[in-house]
Amino acid sequence: MIAQLNGRLIEKNPTSLIIDCGGVGYQVSISLNTFSAIGSDEAVRIYTKMIVREDAQLLYGFADTTEREMFNHLISVSGIGPNTAMIMLSSLVPQEIAQAIQSEDVATIQSIKGIGAKTAQRVIIDLKDKMLKMTFSSENIFAANNTTHFDALTALVSLGFDKKAAEKAIDKVSTGEESVEGLIKEALKIL
Repeated sequence: MIAQLNGRLIEKNPTSLIIDCGGVGYQVSISLNTFSAIGSDEAVRIYTKMIVREDAQLLYGFADTTEREMFNHLISVSGIGPNTAMIMLSSLVPQEIAQAIQSEDVATIQSIKGIGAKTAQRVIIDLKDKMLKMTFSSENIFAANNTTHFDALTALVSLGFDKKAAEKAIDKVSTGEESVEGLIKEALKIL
């Protein structure tokens, strides 16, 4: 199986990439989070998951191994296929999905297009124990003030601000003791 591609970026779209590796162009489906994480550099490394079906051989690409690991967990759930998993990873980053599963937040998972109440509950039941074993970067969403941070970030993104810019603003003003409203007001001053 193809676990990663390291080559020259030929084409970049919000849902796919074409990467030239030794003269062969590979088309890779990606999430919006991966699209944002990949710069416009010509040299690129993508971690992949190859899915072989009766009628197709498909490559799904990820900016980091954490996103690929989350993808593998999601497609293990009955009723979640690769395309639905990519929609989930486009809507939320892996840390946010893990937090929603950990806190049994059906509403957050159900807010993703194509996920109903039963599927959201199935995701939580099937993956809750596995989320405990996943490790995230130093910007771990399971920090002490995660709920305040997450709620403020969700509100800022809902207002139309860029997710990465909103995260940076929240990190700059966060002391860990303010309310969601206070955190949003302070972050808005920077944005």
